[in-house]
Amino acid sequence: MLVKVFGAAVHGVEATTITIEVNVGGGMPAFALVGLPDNAVRESYERVRSALSFNKNAFPAGRIIVNMAPADIRKEGAAYDLPLAVGLAAANNQIKAERLERFMLMGELSLDGTLQPIRGVLPIAIQARAEGFEGLVVPKQNAREAAVVNKLKVFGAEKLADVLDFMNGNDTMEQTIVDTRKEFYAHVDQFDMDFYDVKGQEEVKRAFEVAAAGGHNIIMVGPPGAGKSMMAKRISTILPPFSLQESLETTKIHSVAGLIGRNTSLMTQRPFRSPHHTISDVALIGGGSNPKPGEISLAHNGVLFLDELPEFKRQVLEVMRQPLEDRQISISRSKMSVTYPASFMLVASMNPCPCGYYNHPTRECVCSPGAVQRYLSKISGPLLDRIDIQVEIVPVPFEKLAERSKGESSADIRERVVKARQIQQERYRDEEHIHCNAQMNSRLLQKYARLDKECTDTLRTAMERFSLSARAYDRILKVARTIADLDGAESIQFPHISEAIGYRNLDREGWGT
Repeated sequence: MLVKVFGAAVHGVEATTITIEVNVGGGMPAFALVGLPDNAVRESYERVRSALSFNKNAFPAGRIIVNMAPADIRKEGAAYDLPLAVGLAAANNQIKAERLERFMLMGELSLDGTLQPIRGVLPIAIQARAEGFEGLVVPKQNAREAAVVNKLKVFGAEKLADVLDFMNGNDTMEQTIVDTRKEFYAHVDQFDMDFYDVKGQEEVKRAFEVAAAGGHNIIMVGPPGAGKSMMAKRISTILPPFSLQESLETTKIHSVAGLIGRNTSLMTQRPFRSPHHTISDVALIGGGSNPKPGEISLAHNGVLFLDELPEFKRQVLEVMRQPLEDRQISISRSKMSVTYPASFMLVASMNPCPCGYYNHPTRECVCSPGAVQRYLSKISGPLLDRIDIQVEIVPVPFEKLAERSKGESSADIRERVVKARQIQQERYRDEEHIHCNAQMNSRLLQKYARLDKECTDTLRTAMERFSLSARAYDRILKVARTIADLDGAESIQFPHISEAIGYRNLDREGWGT
């Protein structure tokens, strides 16, 4: 008997429907699995056989042929165990086949038939709805993640026996229903940290406000203990809240990477990724023999924090140059090519020299002549050009630390940031893939970042004095446009361009010499 069961294969952050054809015929007992399966899929034979036997379902006798179509797409992982087991039971006339064409099935089986959680459930659910399936059956731990997709019935199963009973026409499994909007908006503004914890550092706070308002990359240079990491970890609290669409995009990536917690639905806060400086280039940008998203994609719609930037391998840092411009990363292999989104905000920090005390107001730098320049040269000029805001941070004096009063709260800063972002959203409403000033291209710069004579003369002087590149010129204009938006100004004025130039600290004469 021939039956068809439906599953899905995930490549990149998208899923493709897989038709699993199971044919049980006469002849000597044999088992053939075709359709480009990997080793994990081939090993499903033993898991499925044990699970069926444990649940008192006889394994089909005779010649069994399983085809996974389309045959030119590689099938990976143990998530095909469930559709294979159900298909074998239906082909052996142990369950009815009427429901098979209405439901997509995915799940990994233990030897006793218990279902284990899998990765990539959200893109699978989206594909099931797009293909017109009535519902999706997944392990119970993944049910809430899949249930955020509306107009799709999602059932979470604990055991194979539950799924077989359900496919036999008995409504023994309860549908998982998630009020997506209610849950999303209930947690979108919950944070464990706040900017009012930061004492002093008003200029750096202002730089963070500008960076958050325009989506600009920012680097902090300062001695140990000045508060670089403390402020970086709080930047998520002043970024605009997730939109539901952004949340879905980000959750899909984390779902594919297997980072969605059990019994979790949508991500409600922007991701904050902080990889260690020993990270490899593949772990940062993604890839591997079976490509997986890297840290830059996991930080999509959020923040990538690189602490002690010069300690990262130069090769690792250089691979970020293209994603910082294109806001996506394409990974090509001999048999496949996948593209992951990578629209993240880069926040970096570094000491000014190996000992950490160059330009310190009270402590003396003990580095040898030229050591500062060699330390800074670990970061290439092209990479620094891609960081819009470069700000120097100095230690907080004791008087500020001892103050009992709290600083400005994240909520107050966020309110100004959101207003500036709303101005930008209205400005770029007709532009595809442009949502904030940091994403402006040359055409939009000429249209929205025009300078009067005074601003032009000021910028020309800065360009000549600091020998800035054309890319740095664009960055200054983008930051100036953001500062003008924070002020609610229609055009860029002298104070705006002056402040933007002041955020090119590492281009300033005297640094590292």
